[in-house]
Amino acid sequence: MSPTGRPEKRRAIEQAARKVFGREGYTRASVDAIAAEAQVSKRTIYNHFADKEQLFLSVALDGAHEVTDAIARLMELHLRKIVDLEEDLVAFCRDRVAAVAEFPDHFALVRTLEAEVTRIPPAVLEKWLAAGPQSAHERLAPYLRKIADNGLLEFDDAERAAMHLNLLTITAVLQRTFYGSMPIPQAEADELIVSGVRAFLRLYAAARS
Repeated sequence: MSPTGRPEKRRAIEQAARKVFGREGYTRASVDAIAAEAQVSKRTIYNHFADKEQLFLSVALDGAHEVTDAIARLMELHLRKIVDLEEDLVAFCRDRVAAVAEFPDHFALVRTLEAEVTRIPPAVLEKWLAAGPQSAHERLAPYLRKIADNGLLEFDDAERAAMHLNLLTITAVLQRTFYGSMPIPQAEADELIVSGVRAFLRLYAAARS
């Protein structure tokens, strides 16, 4: 295999693995099924990955980083400069929820992680949490801190405030839709988001003179 072909072959394996893990789950998915999906031999897979655990971790982390990059762009778009705090927070949360539809294979993998959490190797879970949901509030916190510095929010702990915003809005919708697998009407999603943002502001909006 040529050097230029190796990255393409690895990407094909990872794409196939993401589909198979999302469809079959971690425990039931086999390297044979992934090889068939990728149209490669099992030997080719083992040339790139030591075992199924390493392959699963690779695709889970790659997907988490892709989603993280997309959310970072949304934070820059909606939260870097605030015009109307409630409207800007609602717009950010709405777009972040909508972004789930852009990564269906990744969020199928998320459902697998949650459904089989007791069967997935602890080292995989630890690295996944650090790259994905556990660190979401850490990336949002600096934006909220800047908004507070401008006198619009008040809190002692920016990361805790960010966690509360996530739980009241994005998490509320994702749990209701099982990470996009059972879509709900946009009006219902908007109601969850708006009510969540307003609850957040009741907790953290700066006192008005």
